[in-house]
Amino acid sequence: MPARLAAPTSYWRLSRAPRYSLLFSLPLLAAYEGLAALLSHGHGADVRNGAEVLLDALFSLVAGPRGSMIVVGVVVLGCVALAGRDMRRSGARLQGRVFWLMLAESAVLAVVGGLLLGIATARLLHAVSPHLAIVAGPRPAEAAFGWPTRLMLALGAGLFEELVFRVLLVGGLAFGLRRVMGAGPMVAGGVASLVGAVVFAAAHYVGVYGDAFTLASFTFRALAGLFFSVLFVLRGFGIAAWTHALYDVMVLVVR
Repeated sequence: MPARLAAPTSYWRLSRAPRYSLLFSLPLLAAYEGLAALLSHGHGADVRNGAEVLLDALFSLVAGPRGSMIVVGVVVLGCVALAGRDMRRSGARLQGRVFWLMLAESAVLAVVGGLLLGIATARLLHAVSPHLAIVAGPRPAEAAFGWPTRLMLALGAGLFEELVFRVLLVGGLAFGLRRVMGAGPMVAGGVASLVGAVVFAAAHYVGVYGDAFTLASFTFRALAGLFFSVLFVLRGFGIAAWTHALYDVMVLVVR
């Protein structure tokens, strides 16, 4: 029976399918790489998203200085190949309105999620000590750059951080716990999400452009890691990547 958007549940099913979720993420990559190319000779030319730098380093161990090009190629070809296989299996054409609905959903999740994370962080820190203060979110070190560079980093964070910390780390760890340790899906997913959230938060304090550590910012980012892990499991990679990117755009560019 063909899927139709008329049924309330159809959009939620379609938007999680690889043909929509993966293709939806490719404009983030195109915009990120396009901005990086435009900014390659200006201030902050050497600034790149940390998760992408990590992938570049891993691929460079095998492919040498062309590692960064291979990363982009692998991401594009992987998304297109998996989306194409899903399209052949479904036998259905892509519906443009689904992508617009996914963009709207991501924007709402970015705003609502950011507000809820700020409230949750404030209450958690207040429970630990009433004297701990927290604002709506951490002030990233990237805020020192001009807005074009901040926009580039925000878009790259959505794509590459979700790929590294959710797909590879959380997904890989959950798979390993199930296969090696014999853990059930709930236990494996829960443990993987907690570990991934801590690693995700800690990664923001590493490197030349890493932020200064504070308990407030670490707590906020750990909770954000859990939020994006749940989003990745429930809504797929595309929604998680765009929600992350749009939130970072609000934090790094707008405010």
